[in-house]
Amino acid sequence: MITRRRVLRGLFGVTVALPFLETFAPRRASAGTGDVPPFAIFMRQANGVAQAAGDEPEMFWPSETGALTAASMERDSDRAVSELKDYASKLILLRGVDFAFKANGCGHSGGGNQCLTAARVSDQPAGNESLAMGESIDNRIATELNPAGVEPLTLYAGRMSGYINEVLSYRGPKLLRAAERNPANAYKKLFGLADVDTEVQQSLVERRTSVNDLVRGEMKALMSRKDISKSDRERLQLHFDSIRDLEVALACKLPEEQVAEMEAISPNVGKSENVEAVTRMQMDIIALAMACGVTRAATLQVGDGNDGTEYTINGVRQKSYHKISHRIDSDGTSGPPIEGAQELHHQIDRIHARLFKHLLDRLSSYELGSGTLLDHGVAVWLNDNADKFHGFRKVPYILAGGAAGYLKTGQFVDVKITNNKLLNTIGAAVGCTNSQGGPLDDFGDESLEGGLVDPIIA
Repeated sequence: MITRRRVLRGLFGVTVALPFLETFAPRRASAGTGDVPPFAIFMRQANGVAQAAGDEPEMFWPSETGALTAASMERDSDRAVSELKDYASKLILLRGVDFAFKANGCGHSGGGNQCLTAARVSDQPAGNESLAMGESIDNRIATELNPAGVEPLTLYAGRMSGYINEVLSYRGPKLLRAAERNPANAYKKLFGLADVDTEVQQSLVERRTSVNDLVRGEMKALMSRKDISKSDRERLQLHFDSIRDLEVALACKLPEEQVAEMEAISPNVGKSENVEAVTRMQMDIIALAMACGVTRAATLQVGDGNDGTEYTINGVRQKSYHKISHRIDSDGTSGPPIEGAQELHHQIDRIHARLFKHLLDRLSSYELGSGTLLDHGVAVWLNDNADKFHGFRKVPYILAGGAAGYLKTGQFVDVKITNNKLLNTIGAAVGCTNSQGGPLDDFGDESLEGGLVDPIIA
């Protein structure tokens, strides 16, 4: 059977995925429930959030738990999550998620080790070089649900200082997956153009040639096969008859102006002034990947391990985010106080909330017959620390999207769980199973109590 992950390899080694035609025409598709397999996307913020901690007041969560509405979130407009009020009915806010294990010399690294793995932190290496002793949930989703060999999409936005860089995606114990920080490169890899000679790429641009044209011969051969079903042959014929139009209409290609912007920013992807733009570009690519069925899981790490991005707030470039999160002009434990540091941290939380909203906007722009692309998956805004103390208690997780009806959205819930149960629930929502074939309920370190987060299951 021809699936939307079937690929053709044509001239110059170019690979191209065949789209699932009935499903992925944005704004005009008429797919039925289940045509888009559920997926999961994870956006990671560093340094905790400005939630109630010590003598500091609450600036992150809504004032009351329970049902979320646009009106209720608007009333809490002084809270960072109010930036997501347009998606109130599609949100699950979870307060009270803990990491189970202590860090080994560095809270930033130790938190990053656990936030998607629920695994122990390595004894060696230690400190800022510590690693997770298990796979991450994006890897589990990709291994179990993607075609063999198709990995999760692993992206990055911001600088790499060298102290702690990637922290998020693990193939297994101590096997940290490298992330792509350049959107232009990520886009090329997505469409199999990364290894194509520069002259060939330029030729494609000049001729305004569709990548699919390069596999025209192989597509003809495929259509002539006797084992192809009538419905699949019809899909291929439709694709073949209108290659360039479908490439755009099916959102399997970004507009040329967007690609040009990615190319232009390539030499400066690590600069603080570009982190928000790069994050949005990477999100556009992630949404594209989900729309085209490239993978069932993606991660986006914003900032390095102890994010030192210098954000611009009210027109002023601020001190590093890491220092602001410590409330002192130092990356250590002592230094002069930063005036208004909690408010600055709150404003940085709002920046991340607006970036997450951009992802939700992009996913929602793909309208299917049974809802939007967002409705079919789940997007998660998470952190590798809890608050200004960088602890592992009440680490924020914000979910959006119901994963094709599996999750109960539109609520703010107080829980008291370790994060393995939440990762189980996300994995189960997109289709992962345990060894007995039931919903995934045993992800993470084997010492942890298994199970799901029942209040968020529909």
